[in-house]
Amino acid sequence: MSTITPTIAAPAPVSLTWRRLKDFPLIPTLILLLIAFVAIFADVLAPYDPQIGSLARRFRPPFWQEGGSMEYLLGTDHVGRDVLSRLMYGARVSMIVGLAAVLVAGALGTFLGIVAGFLGGWVDQVIMRLTDTWLALPALTFAIFLAAIVGPSELNIIIILGGVYWTRYARVIRGEVLSLKEREFVNLAVVAGCSRAKIMWRHILPNVINSAIVLATLMLGVVIVTEAALSFLGVGVPPPKPAWGLMLADGKKGLMVGYWWLTVLPGVCIMLMVLSANLLGDWLRVKLDPQLRQL
Repeated sequence: MSTITPTIAAPAPVSLTWRRLKDFPLIPTLILLLIAFVAIFADVLAPYDPQIGSLARRFRPPFWQEGGSMEYLLGTDHVGRDVLSRLMYGARVSMIVGLAAVLVAGALGTFLGIVAGFLGGWVDQVIMRLTDTWLALPALTFAIFLAAIVGPSELNIIIILGGVYWTRYARVIRGEVLSLKEREFVNLAVVAGCSRAKIMWRHILPNVINSAIVLATLMLGVVIVTEAALSFLGVGVPPPKPAWGLMLADGKKGLMVGYWWLTVLPGVCIMLMVLSANLLGDWLRVKLDPQLRQL
């Protein structure tokens, strides 16, 4: 009598995809996409020029308050500039500075982390001691010091933030490289006569890029907050260019006399962008880290 061995059906592709995406941070991702859309098309979406105002229409409240109108949906500031238009253009400034600074810091930190971890020896010691020295400095205070020296501008802020935050990448990537260089595929590449540069480019970098992407997502919120702090203190994006931190600085004097929208609205934009980036980064970290997935 023959026995029939039951077969286990493979999970359907749809259900497998659903299990992977059921905890996907949909709302944070939509918020980031909306901010990116507004930043890209601010020239079309903004109803007014963000740098031009009129004293005749200064301190107009949002449309739902007494004295507000649909002409200026979110009110006007102390020189009559439309707050909604400035928020839209401010999203562009935050996205450009944040993404560019994260890219600069990630490229520099990943490169130094791979070199330090793979080459080892005195190269590792020099890079890691420099990293430890950089990490010992308060990031915001160091950024303020550098910005005060080189002067306020978007390009300077991007370079400064990239130079301040590369150490986070270098430390994490180096730790992964120390483990990867002992793996069999690296040893086989060495036996095959591949150069060190080729091994780092072809074999090490693709295996650490996931960690770099996750760290970049988490660092985006930190960089945006730092950029807003620098602009708030007057050493970031120079006026009259709209930036959320600069809008906070301009509106702080009116907060105690009832002009709350000048500080609350840019503060809410910063909060939403940073919180959304952090939630998306946490989800990516869980999905891309094998230890957290219990593999």
